[in-house]
Amino acid sequence: MIGTRDVILQVLQVLTVLCLGPLLQGIIVQFEERVQRGQGPGIFQPYRDLWKLFHKDIVAPETASWLYFVTPVVAFTCMMTVPILIPVLTNYPLPLSDMGDILGGGLILTLGSFMITLAGLDTTSAYGGIGSSRAVMVAILAEPTLILVFVGITLLAKAMLPFVVNHLLVQQPAVYWSPTHLFLVAAFFVLLLVETDRLPIHSNTHIEVYMIEEGRILEYSGPLLALLRWASMMKQFILYTIFCNVLLLPWGLSYQGSALGVLGSVIALMLKFVLVACAVVVVDTTQSRLRFYRYQEPLAASFLLAVLAIIGTQMG
Repeated sequence: MIGTRDVILQVLQVLTVLCLGPLLQGIIVQFEERVQRGQGPGIFQPYRDLWKLFHKDIVAPETASWLYFVTPVVAFTCMMTVPILIPVLTNYPLPLSDMGDILGGGLILTLGSFMITLAGLDTTSAYGGIGSSRAVMVAILAEPTLILVFVGITLLAKAMLPFVVNHLLVQQPAVYWSPTHLFLVAAFFVLLLVETDRLPIHSNTHIEVYMIEEGRILEYSGPLLALLRWASMMKQFILYTIFCNVLLLPWGLSYQGSALGVLGSVIALMLKFVLVACAVVVVDTTQSRLRFYRYQEPLAASFLLAVLAIIGTQMG
């Protein structure tokens, strides 16, 4: 029988991703500014940006179809669905966590990105076409690698539920320090850079040569743009959660779902994110910018690491 506390915890998981997604973005941007010896806008700037966008009018292109207006809602809904399936605050499944496994969560994330790509093409804008085509070129290598990582995780834990993987790594240090697991961590870290636009070919600016994500949503404004930016921040939060709570740092989750345990989980989660964000910022800022056609180099390395991890599971 489903208890009221578990339902509340399920809602809290979604609210955690919804409310703290912009905070994670603000922390990362602030770290980048500090590394580059800048002052930075403050960690709460994403909240202010969203507030301003929600109070502006929508200016839609004349060529936009229904797809243009539906995409922000679909993308935002996808990002609110995934937290139901993954361990955000508790190390045990909640009432709706069995709706899908780790591969199902990946497919939902991909659906949101796919809709944004279609919307970028829908307006027939040159910049939208550039951003969408470049995003698809990167996805050609990124998506198969992501699937291989999930396959490697499944073979390692003999299950596709993220909670099982979490328990295995916590209870068996030998598995945690095995080459197979370390290969999976390294492969997923490269994917984290790609999916959160931190690869050295990405740039969150309106410089045409670097436009990928910005190009896809350049025709959006007002509340629709706010939903897309918020969904992007939530996606980043979700990927960090999977990376930290399932693979890299599977400790610090609530075992009983008590109020104190959940509060501790939130604090532990943000501390994990700060550590990973530091590593991401260092990688992003210390590398020189790559030409776009060299995007396959880090992704090919990630693909190879995932293959080695799968081979390791079979040999073990």
